[in-house]
Amino acid sequence: MSHELPAPVLLAWRVLRFAARVARAFLANRGILLAGGVGYNALLSIVPFVTLTLAALSTFVDQALILEALRRELDFLLPANADTVLQAAQTFLAHGAATSAVSVVALLFFSSLAFRMLEEAVASIFHASGRTARRHVLLSALLPYLFMLILMVAIFALTLLSAVADAVGGSALTVLGLRVPTALPARLVLRAAGFAGLVLLFAGVYLALPVGRISRRLAFIGGLSAAILWRGVGVLLSWYFATLSMVNLLYGSLATVVVVLLFLEGAFIILLLGAQVIAELTASAAAGLPWYEQPGG
Repeated sequence: MSHELPAPVLLAWRVLRFAARVARAFLANRGILLAGGVGYNALLSIVPFVTLTLAALSTFVDQALILEALRRELDFLLPANADTVLQAAQTFLAHGAATSAVSVVALLFFSSLAFRMLEEAVASIFHASGRTARRHVLLSALLPYLFMLILMVAIFALTLLSAVADAVGGSALTVLGLRVPTALPARLVLRAAGFAGLVLLFAGVYLALPVGRISRRLAFIGGLSAAILWRGVGVLLSWYFATLSMVNLLYGSLATVVVVLLFLEGAFIILLLGAQVIAELTASAAAGLPWYEQPGG
């Protein structure tokens, strides 16, 4: 009967069925609880990681450029709280003890907490979907630091792109006899590059964290979906906390921590939902079924 429906309606129906299936599996895998655990560890990791990034990249590029790149990305993750994180990192680096071996080891350890918890959360989702293999303990120990390095390289690249955008922003192009300032196109390219980097980062998470082979196509689909939701939900939550929320009235001086934790939990719900989408698509493919059909359903 459903095949008699018009093609757009049939596609929409299949997408809704698949979305409901993903939501049921996500809740059954305690995805919200897992996201809360990752978000809590991310709250512990974000200042140490930003501190390490600022210290490492400042040896190659002017610190003001690094701060601007970090602020731009943090504004999407933690709206209205990016400056608080950056100020904490700068204050720590200004302290004399920041260069000691103990401080560096502590920063590395606390920076890796969120990545370790994220690996466990993704493994839990895929394990519940039938993937039971486990990664070697040494590789598992090194993986968080590899992701930290990749993130630092991505931030460094965005910093260079931002510097180029600022350099050409004062010039103009002649289009059909009209002089058009290049600042807007340069900023659009920078935004597009940041979004593309986010997609690739999420796709890399979905490729690397699950044990076993994941299709690059599925990883890209999951990364693109998660990046779109990440940006969209970030804007929605920013508007909500700026206009409707009573969190400042309710929590007082604790409001900043509560808001940051809620933002982080929401972000990792999106990231883990992307993993659940890939797990369900992989299960359908393994059973030889179309993407919208549930194995055993």
